[in-house]
Amino acid sequence: MGATKTEIFTSQQNRLAIMLKALAHPARIAILQLLIKTNACICGELVNDLGLAQATISQHLKELKNAGLIQGTISGVSTCYCIDTKAWQLLQRELGDFFGSYSGPLNCC
Repeated sequence: MGATKTEIFTSQQNRLAIMLKALAHPARIAILQLLIKTNACICGELVNDLGLAQATISQHLKELKNAGLIQGTISGVSTCYCIDTKAWQLLQRELGDFFGSYSGPLNCC
């Protein structure tokens, strides 16, 4: 696979792409929806709530955390996860700007 040449894009474009890539899996959407619905940190209930293996959930949590969408804190032997409020607000704002930048057909195609 070739290089992605991310250096030719702005930091905003790269950041948005990383966040959207993390969102591009139904399990990750389900995890985020559960975190939002719970409105609290979740420590170990994801396996029961989602019906996925612990290893699978851990991998999805890692992707969401690496993208900055969630944060985790260590509590004893487990890690508790919640939405990263600042990142979520940034994503909301950037997506709003992105979708708002289109004003309709310009007589093309």
